[in-house]
Amino acid sequence: MAQSKTAKQIQDAAEALFAEQGFIETTMRQITREANVNLAAINYHFGSKQGLIQSVAEQFLKPFSDYIDRALIERMAVLEGASVQLEELLELLMRALLHVDQENNHALLMFTRLLELAYMKTQEELREFILGRYGSKLAPFIDLLRKESAMMEEDEFFWRLHFVMGSVIFTLSNFTMLAEIERKKFNSEAEIERILHRMVPVLSAGMQARGDKLYFSRI
Repeated sequence: MAQSKTAKQIQDAAEALFAEQGFIETTMRQITREANVNLAAINYHFGSKQGLIQSVAEQFLKPFSDYIDRALIERMAVLEGASVQLEELLELLMRALLHVDQENNHALLMFTRLLELAYMKTQEELREFILGRYGSKLAPFIDLLRKESAMMEEDEFFWRLHFVMGSVIFTLSNFTMLAEIERKKFNSEAEIERILHRMVPVLSAGMQARGDKLYFSRI
């Protein structure tokens, strides 16, 4: 169902403020002022600030998961049952992120801030929303990552997967600053597509490293 003009107005204002300030830092008062509506309008269309955040999340999670789902189906059809290699899976992940980036000029920043927010202790409702809506859709991709990674225990794979996510989130959340540091240090301009591509061999090596548990003791 298409959004009403007022709902879109509210969501556009919220997206801009969330991108500039963050989800927690943005207040309902700021959103109503930016959208030129009253609080009742937000409650009517979205129920609450949490409902508004979830609606904003849909704008990025849906194209991201749809892209991965569609790309996997197309690739598996070509391979006719053969395995999708780990680096190819990671490249697919990066292309899905670039697909999200086409939504608007702050899409990737919003996407990574959303994932950061979902890991906060107080955001169980948002985590359940994301997992409930998109967990099953992304499961085939995660299963293929598991299959193509080094042999390891399930808890080890859990952490490796989150190391990958953490690397991507950190890089994208801080891309503007990292690009500025590169420009000053190496007199070169960072491009988001190239940076994402450069992450692939690093992440692939991490997932393919031996899965033995290592224990460190203080000397």
